[in-house]
Order: sequence, then structure tokens, then C-alpha cells
Amino acid sequence: MAIQVLKPKFHVDECMAEVRECLEMGWTGMGFKTVQFEETWKKYTGHENAYFINSNTVGLHLAVKILKEKYGWEDGDEIISTPITFVSTNHAVLYENLHVTFADVDEYLCLDPDDVEKKINERTRAVIFVGYGGRVGQLERIIEVCKKHGLRLILDAAHMSGTRVNGVCPGTWDGIDVTVYSFQAVKNLPTGDSGMICFRDAEDDKVCRQLAWLGINKDTYARSNTGTYAWKYDVDNVGYKYNGNAIMAGIGLVQLKYLDEDNARRRQIVNMYNEAFKDNGRIQIIGAPYPDECSYHIYEIAVPDREALMDELHKHDINCGVHYRDNIEYKMYRYAEGTCPRARNLSEHIITLPLHMWLTDEDVAEIARLTNEFVK
Repeated sequence: MAIQVLKPKFHVDECMAEVRECLEMGWTGMGFKTVQFEETWKKYTGHENAYFINSNTVGLHLAVKILKEKYGWEDGDEIISTPITFVSTNHAVLYENLHVTFADVDEYLCLDPDDVEKKINERTRAVIFVGYGGRVGQLERIIEVCKKHGLRLILDAAHMSGTRVNGVCPGTWDGIDVTVYSFQAVKNLPTGDSGMICFRDAEDDKVCRQLAWLGINKDTYARSNTGTYAWKYDVDNVGYKYNGNAIMAGIGLVQLKYLDEDNARRRQIVNMYNEAFKDNGRIQIIGAPYPDECSYHIYEIAVPDREALMDELHKHDINCGVHYRDNIEYKMYRYAEGTCPRARNLSEHIITLPLHMWLTDEDVAEIARLTNEFVK
């Protein structure tokens, strides 16, 4: 059987017990397990607010929309973001008729704070920082830049479940307005598809909960816990159907119990790869600050001929990937062509090697051996 590049490992019996409880109770939608997961996530991360949603993508949209309305941004105002990310990061800006200004990446494939500062102008309103592969990058400097210029900061933490710096979840740092996590099918904390949005401001959290439930001022679960079914509600805003459900939350509750253990194993695998590649001058290892606390959702290296290496590994039933193609190559972002040369160069050479809980030490050693032999 081929080795997959990403493959989640579910604790099936425990997950099924959570799902069974939802089915037997007859409550599979919002509430019940979603509330429990929110409270458990707050305790795990230290966030003061957390709302369970159906994906990281909708969370990013809500983050942009709520900040836009709160601070009176106008259509055409700019948000600085990275070209090395899944397109949902930057699409969230377009959803709200704002403009993505791209800044280049650093050696961690995260935003370069020096280039971010160069790209700021009179219409810049915010920065979206992507914790690429779980890496914290130079987030501390990005926070300083945002404070200096009065910009809002959105942390796209899709890869960062379990990442810490000196024991602290980076998403809770002062200066970050909102952090959005992903619990998509192959993430470190996998469900089917879901996420969590964590606003610093409790009022923003309140607005978020309404917008994610079609603008309704009382969700079904809240109306069902008043002693009688309080059917009457108002619709204060034109909202969306972005809420999470109890089935996904139940799976998330189980997977969260094993997140730190799984991330520790990921770090072991990363260390094995790094040790194997450290003396190969033709392989660029994408490093990480605070490597002993990084979640390492994906493992990337940059090589001279990525396509040839992928073909070679495929011959040995080893699947690899590319995370990510420079977003500026997509037609809606081509206006930024030439503005991020380092991102473009790395995008043409990075390859994602397998990194997941099903890998044995022997698998990792074989993948590294084949890679080293080919990249000479």
C-alpha cells in the first residue's frame, strides 16, 4: 500500500461513542457537544472566547467581515497577506470587497515583517499572518509592526493546533485580534471538517455567533434550554450558515485528548528527516523557531528539481504534495506578479514529504534515504 503524504489517525471506538451519544440524544446540530468542545478548547489554549464553526475558511471570512464593520473599513481597503497559503486565506479578503496586498515570506515560509512594513500604505487596515506548517515564524515582530501602524491582526492558525511558545498558545498573545483554527479532515486535530474562531473581544465573539447562525439572535440550543421551547427570535443581521455541529464536535473532543501526544510524534519524525538531510547541500530544510513546541502539520524541503523527485518517490509508492503554489499565479491575484520573489522561488521548489501518525521509523528512514540518493 502506498504511503500517503497526509493521513489522519482517528481513535475510532471513542469517536463512535461520542457520535452514538449525539444520535441517541437526538441532537446532532449546534449546541450540546459544540458548547462542550468550545469550553474544552478554551481551557486547552487559554483563549477567553471560542466559537465552533464548520471550517477555518468561514472563520476567516467572519474575522474579516466583523473587523471591517467594527472599524469602518471601506471597499477597496487593503489587507496584507502571504502568497504561500491555501487560497481560502486570501479569498476571505475578496469576499468582503477588500484588496489583498501580498508581502514576501521568510526562511520559515511565514510573512517577512520587513516586507510587510514596506507594503503598508494609507489604505492598509490589517495583516493576516499564516502560521505555516504550525510555525510561529516572526509573529512577535509582526505584532510590533501592526501596533506601530495601528493595524488589526488576524492569525490564520489552520496548521497551529497545539503549537506553543514557552508553553503559551501564540493565538492568545496581546496584539492579535482574532485567531482561526482548522480541524479539517487531515489536520493535526482532525474531524470531518470544522474549525474554531477565537476573538479577543467578547463583543466580537457575540457578533460572530449571530452572523454564523444567519443573524438570528438566539440559537436553537439556547432556545431549548429555557424550561420551555422559546420559539420566538429576531434576525438582526443578514448572516450565514457557518455554525459547527455536534457530530464534528464529538470527534474533536476525542482527538483533542491525543493532540499533544500526536504532535510529539510529529516532532520526532521531523527530527529524523532533519538529521537525514542536514549534510545534503542540495536540500534546503524549512526550519522552525521553537521547534520543540511546533505542531508541524506539514514537513517541507526545497530541492532543485521537485517534479523529478516526486516522480521518483512515486515509483516507490510514496506520495508527496506541494503546500503551496504561489497564490499570485492564480488569475484573481496576478495583479501582484513580481512583488514576492522569494515566495515564487520557494513555491517552485518546495515538496511536502509524508508526515502523519501512521508512519513508522522505518518508513521515515526509507523516504529520507530515497530522497537523499536522488537529490545529489
